Amino acid sequence: MRPLHPPDPARSAEWRRRFGEEARADRPDLSALCLLVGAQADGELTEAGMDAAQIELDRLAGELPFRPGGPRSWATALSEHLGTGLGFRGTPGDYQRLESSLLDKVLKRRRGLPILLSVVWMEVARRAGAPVYGVALPGHFVVGFGPPEQQVLVDPFVGGRVLTGTDAELLVAGATGSPLDPSMLSPADPLDVVLRILNNIRAWAAARPERSDVALWAVDFSLLLPSHPARLRYERAQLLVQRGDFLMGATELDAYAEIVAAVDEPAAARVRSQAHAARAMLN
Repeated sequence: MRPLHPPDPARSAEWRRRFGEEARADRPDLSALCLLVGAQADGELTEAGMDAAQIELDRLAGELPFRPGGPRSWATALSEHLGTGLGFRGTPGDYQRLESSLLDKVLKRRRGLPILLSVVWMEVARRAGAPVYGVALPGHFVVGFGPPEQQVLVDPFVGGRVLTGTDAELLVAGATGSPLDPSMLSPADPLDVVLRILNNIRAWAAARPERSDVALWAVDFSLLLPSHPARLRYERAQLLVQRGDFLMGATELDAYAEIVAAVDEPAAARVRSQAHAARAMLN
């Protein structure tokens, strides 16, 4: 598959503007946000391509054979349709591909990371009228159907297998070494889902220093979300320095030091020292 590269600066600015507006909407559209991330990752994804992905989600929802009643019936219907019927699932190799974090590519390849496959499950199920939501288990994203007292979990990464309580406990124990806490089964906020997707993209880029461009735009998109970790600003400053923009990186390091100084002056001093070293690279 061809390498993916961001769009030209003008189009990139437009995608960022629209992403920021959608993220601040009263009811952010998860699929739209994911597709804008995809457009920033792949300069060949156009407006028409994003529309086509939305139409594909509509089509998949329309192909469901019936409207089930309870959560388990919904879970089974989606698993049979998307997993067994169409082959949506993941493999260990998908963790090595940027495409596995991009909704339009996952719809075409029918392969992806657990969280992107879960987005497909959620968006198809939502369009069909299902009581569906994401569940952000530590280290592994799954999909939930129904209210807490009737909750049914499915794992799209393995084709939509319905999980038992023991399955969920094992997933959490494997990721954290700790027992499952009931709070982990709460519905995930759409913006938290998007931030987690962007975190995955940043992790992919961090393992590939030559793709610091991907890391930078993923941080920039994360900073457009209304709620994000303040440390992302430090990460952005470091990326700018890494990419040779020493002056802007130093400026952002100083700004981050001002934030940190209120709670940890020694840490702020270390950041200021990094800013000084970045400026020295200009001499």
